[in-house]
Amino acid sequence: MPTISEFFGILIRMYYDDHNPPHFHAYYGEHEALISIETLEILDGSLPNRAKALVVEWAIEHRQELRDDWKLAEKHHPLNKIKPLE
Repeated sequence: MPTISEFFGILIRMYYDDHNPPHFHAYYGEHEALISIETLEILDGSLPNRAKALVVEWAIEHRQELRDDWKLAEKHHPLNKIKPLE
């Protein structure tokens, strides 16, 4: 599972051939959440409020890049890195 971005101790990853709806995985310490690319809702898991806010802020800025990586992952092509939140 490639890490496509990392910021403030948060790892953003995407699995190849993952299930729909399109989503990404956010990891922060022992916490993990699956987050919908389209709605930015947590589909499964949880994150502390501050980490969740940072992930949502980042995802809003990079939503199209996340969609593009999702399409690449479906085809088992290498994923593009996405700039971290600054």
